[in-house]
Amino acid sequence: MLDQLEVFRHMLEGSPVLLFAYSVSTGQVLYVNDTYERMFAPAKLATINDDLLWLLSCLPPEDQQYALSCLTDLANGEMHDDLLLRMQRQPNAPIQWLCMRARRTVASDGQVLLCGSVQDVTVDHEYTRNADKFMAKKNTTLEILSHDLAGPFNMLQQLATFFQERTQSLQDPQLEKMVTVMQDTCRDSVNLIREFVDSEFAESASVQLKRTRFDLAASLRQVMETYQRSEHLVAKRFSFSSTPEEIYIELDNNKFLQVVNNLLSNAIKFTREGGHISLTLEQEQDHVLVTVTDDGIGIPEKMQPVLFEKFTKARRPGLLGEKTTGLGMSIIQSLVRLHNGTISFESQENQGTTFYIRLPL
Repeated sequence: MLDQLEVFRHMLEGSPVLLFAYSVSTGQVLYVNDTYERMFAPAKLATINDDLLWLLSCLPPEDQQYALSCLTDLANGEMHDDLLLRMQRQPNAPIQWLCMRARRTVASDGQVLLCGSVQDVTVDHEYTRNADKFMAKKNTTLEILSHDLAGPFNMLQQLATFFQERTQSLQDPQLEKMVTVMQDTCRDSVNLIREFVDSEFAESASVQLKRTRFDLAASLRQVMETYQRSEHLVAKRFSFSSTPEEIYIELDNNKFLQVVNNLLSNAIKFTREGGHISLTLEQEQDHVLVTVTDDGIGIPEKMQPVLFEKFTKARRPGLLGEKTTGLGMSIIQSLVRLHNGTISFESQENQGTTFYIRLPL
């Protein structure tokens, strides 16, 4: 009968997950299961310590810095979430996504060890990336449709009011009732559209954050491309820029894109036809800076101190009469803070508004 140690050894050798023990004290890998050879062929178990620099060189430069920084933190006793890393073992080869989990421990002989696992999550990552992509596209499309549909309804409501004024002298009860029905239907339809978008934002914002490492520049670029394709619908111009072209950061992708979508939606509501709305992303020394700028009507000075309050007195209808609950900016600030970031703004009446979001790298 197999003893427990032998059973455990067979389980380790047959695992699809790479398991390792690394001595921080000696800089040597003390143990790795045979999954290493299958995951990183043609590498061999016997040469694992000689392969460490080669493995590190297979990571893009920014991933190398990220991995070394996180592992140094772990060695010093700081906790870390899963490390998501890209690997490309040959030029032009497909990107392989690896998820590393590790924790610090001290062996009986006093050695500081990092013990953990490495798993190939390329398929899962691509699936999640595509799901996030279509989720962001759906949210962006909802925002565009809410403005696109609200415009005609608001125009019909204004026409109904005009008819009401011109036909008032006729004193026709049936005609007055029909005009009232037109006004109520238009108003309720606009409110229903806006409430649907707002309630989805509020509901999803209450879900716990799920952080992952992704290219923020690529995500924001996709969002803005959707807005740019719809410029004729909302009668606004949109632009996007990122410095550098790729910026990897740990965030809840869906939640943060909802923040950006909500800021862009507000910019659309308070920018006149033909106006310009820009989204920029910059990487600075210890943080990234996201800015949303419009040349709209701006925020009145008296409203600015209470803008981020729940059910704020700063709430006001958009230029086409779009309804607002006053919760949007409060939720945005909460989501930014959950990402350990800050949000601020500058605004001047009739000159526009710029929102600044700073997120730690």
